[in-house]
Amino acid sequence: MPGERPFLPYGRHFIEDDDIEAVTDVLRGEFLTTGPVVDAFENKLAEVTGARHVVSCSSGTAALHLTASALDLGPGDWAIVPAMTFLATANAARYVGADVIFADVDAETGLMTSETFEAARATAMGSVKAVYPVHINGQTANMAAIRQVAGDMPIVEDACHALGGVHKAANGEWVPVGSCAYSEMSIFSFHPVKTVAMGEGGAVTTNDDHLAERLRRHRNIGMNRNPETIENAGQAFDTSGEINPWYYEMPELGLNYRASAVHCALGLNQLGKLERFVGIRNRLVERYAEALAPLAAVVRMLPKSADCEAAWHLCVVLIDFDAAGTDRAQVMKALAARNIGTQVHYLPVNRQPYYQRLYGETTLPGADAYYEKILSLPLQVSMTDEDVEYVAAMLGEVLGGGG
Repeated sequence: MPGERPFLPYGRHFIEDDDIEAVTDVLRGEFLTTGPVVDAFENKLAEVTGARHVVSCSSGTAALHLTASALDLGPGDWAIVPAMTFLATANAARYVGADVIFADVDAETGLMTSETFEAARATAMGSVKAVYPVHINGQTANMAAIRQVAGDMPIVEDACHALGGVHKAANGEWVPVGSCAYSEMSIFSFHPVKTVAMGEGGAVTTNDDHLAERLRRHRNIGMNRNPETIENAGQAFDTSGEINPWYYEMPELGLNYRASAVHCALGLNQLGKLERFVGIRNRLVERYAEALAPLAAVVRMLPKSADCEAAWHLCVVLIDFDAAGTDRAQVMKALAARNIGTQVHYLPVNRQPYYQRLYGETTLPGADAYYEKILSLPLQVSMTDEDVEYVAAMLGEVLGGGG
């Protein structure tokens, strides 16, 4: 009976014994916050992405906030963000007093395009100082095309959904997500539902030395101990000209966004499994495509983008609920009764009450059309083919056999 099966959530971390050992080793060691494990995690992520600098932090939201601070976004500035994303992408601009222009997305993939970016910029009422493309579900926006439209405008990739993927460069070659080949910075989250988990954690990658220095400073309360950039030399240096061993100064406000060594130990160990985890997730999505084929009249897999090779974070399907004679809420409840967890990623952010009060109600037809038909099915490393087949069978049952 369906009720006898364990509940299958839409996403879940996958922890093995060596992950536990990596964390307990840190707990028995000398450093719980900063230290060699944090450095090793950043170095490993740099190796994975090909970026010159990695700045770890306490969450993906913190990473986004740090990028807005590092770019000096503030009152009077505008940032362009696709409507189809998690709240934190847009909120990052608001944290520093900047305003947000919501860009529409492709109605089939949920991705911002160079065209929707350009259309959003044309509506700006002030200085557009940054754009935040979002790689969603595991697929990436066309970064080469977005860079061409952006010109010198700073680009920050929200790559939380796409770690381990690659996207196509203008010359046809493939570059890793997070390499910042077409952006100033990329950000990642290591929340438990992501491919690599560290409990709570995030990171920013960049190839820009100045931005990296600002990110590190803002992550650490705004404190500076670098003798070359000290401002108050009279109180900083001793009579021999060396910096006093206790001295630090704060030239600007920062935040306590450091990632702990405990979290980084888990993240470091999981990064070593990234290729395996991505392979399992991608194979499960392919299995879903086969198992859901009989429901093609009302259920479709997301179309694959030609601009990337996905590292699937979510298994999102497009459902014609009207044709199936039902609605999404009823489908989700019926699947939950069969021990299957689902979710919707996401309600377009421009439809949130906070942003409606700020900017009024806006209509973005691509985002609205995408939102109306999406449903995230379970996708996690611990799943089996039998789990996929069960989800597909129960979805077919709930939808009345596929129309």
